[in-house]
Amino acid sequence: MANRRSVPQIVESISPASCTVDHRLEVLRGLPFFHDLSHERLEEINRQFRSYDVEAGATIYMSGDRTERLYVVAHGRVKLLRHSASGEDTLLDILATGEMFGTLAALGDVTYPDTAEAQTFSCVLGIGAHDFQAILERSPDVALRVLGIVAKRLQEAHTTISQISTTPAEARVAAALVKLAGKLGVPDERGTLIQTRISRQDIAAMTGTTTETASRVMSQLRRDGVIESGRQWIVVIDLPRLTEIAEMA
Repeated sequence: MANRRSVPQIVESISPASCTVDHRLEVLRGLPFFHDLSHERLEEINRQFRSYDVEAGATIYMSGDRTERLYVVAHGRVKLLRHSASGEDTLLDILATGEMFGTLAALGDVTYPDTAEAQTFSCVLGIGAHDFQAILERSPDVALRVLGIVAKRLQEAHTTISQISTTPAEARVAAALVKLAGKLGVPDERGTLIQTRISRQDIAAMTGTTTETASRVMSQLRRDGVIESGRQWIVVIDLPRLTEIAEMA
């Protein structure tokens, strides 16, 4: 009797009322540049952030738009995309709760270098340039941490683009799965369930390859017992082996 793939249960607990004050404070406290602030100071900062409910598939900002806000994911998933010269989108990252995105002119960017799009219904927190500048002026240590984190994210984006032209497709796909497992994975009886809806097209865009190549690599990983997958779900069964493939040059 052939084995049937059971579909992991992916629970979405996001609602338009999800960005409560307590949750906002929890998310802001989790940011590395706010974690050691007093509760009173954090409440002040929270009042300077505005919350936005974003429908799945909606664009938060477009590449080339003038920078207006720095954002934090409070609930849901947000995709970062880079437009290529051929008009196709490269998926740079999928962001989860507590991750920062966007930029401001004060951080050296006049326009957004990427496009942000909600993958699921999401609640994001945004802060404008004037309010952000006020926080930095009052807390220089926060300013230094923010600049470090923004620089790191830009470096990661440049690395992703560079790897597309120099790394085998197998390694790129494996590296993308390792990254997603580390950020979005939850324990599963078979390994690590990547707890988000991601298609072969998404994997292809994230790794700068074709959908056919991404499907071929994923099929080989299944045959080798490294992953299990179905319609919009992936379970990493052998993370050490997947990491080894990801490091292949």
